[in-house]
Amino acid sequence: MFGTCLTRKGLLICVLMLTGLMAAAQGSDSAHFVKAAWKKERLGRGVKLVMHSFQDKDLFGSNQFIVYAVIKGAGKKRGFNIAAAPKLLKPVSVFAQESGAEVAVNGNFFNIKEGGSVDYVKVNNRVISENLVGTNEKMTAHQRSAVVIKDGKLSIVQGGEEPGWPDALAATSVLANGPLLVQDAADLAIAGSAFSQNRHPRTAVGVTRKGAVILLVADGRSANAAGLSLDELRKVMRWLNCVAVINFDGGGSSTLWTRKKGVVNHPSDNKEWDHKGERAVANILFYSR
Repeated sequence: MFGTCLTRKGLLICVLMLTGLMAAAQGSDSAHFVKAAWKKERLGRGVKLVMHSFQDKDLFGSNQFIVYAVIKGAGKKRGFNIAAAPKLLKPVSVFAQESGAEVAVNGNFFNIKEGGSVDYVKVNNRVISENLVGTNEKMTAHQRSAVVIKDGKLSIVQGGEEPGWPDALAATSVLANGPLLVQDAADLAIAGSAFSQNRHPRTAVGVTRKGAVILLVADGRSANAAGLSLDELRKVMRWLNCVAVINFDGGGSSTLWTRKKGVVNHPSDNKEWDHKGERAVANILFYSR
């Protein structure tokens, strides 16, 4: 094949062959994902938990464990909110139990040594933290978009160019995060960085075409789960019919908790394949009745 590629005609043939192979691999991945024997459990009215362990390297050529909650019909009586502490870090499970949550995921990026978010957070009209941007520095990708909550309903928005852009949002609660992966059913550019391209545990939030909200965690850093790149994460959320997708803090922070089952993924901080490796975080996104 490589000898053939030395000619101009051969190069075109090789490009077409590689394109075909990549398309076939993507088609195989989507088929494996959609047709998997997903374990589904109803957690309550309008809330469903879904999970599957992909073994034998049958998703993106790797082992994966993916779990997500699907939430429909959120509003004033049954809705989303944010729980946060200005400086104190707590595990997702603690934040969730204190907030009366039914389902919760870890929130945005934070100072792991001193506590507190480095991104904008507003809870019930009270600003907990601002986008922290150094002198002569620009906002990071996780400060340029946000989850916005009004009357218990969640939406995903793209931000402005100034650090204080979330102040103008007509919302009771705001959680800056990112990067934004999909907006208005269109894929957005992903930076060519190690953070984006390497596989890590990931947390993401998506909104489907029909208005359901998906809270998803993909485990990683384990033989049982390699983790996802941001492109792979976006593909997964697209296969779940999301038209808006935002990345949350990931790595050891990635945690999905439910009142009924506790931590349902395998947080990686303790380097064990169990449910006990939660990392203390600065805030959570949760759904409650």
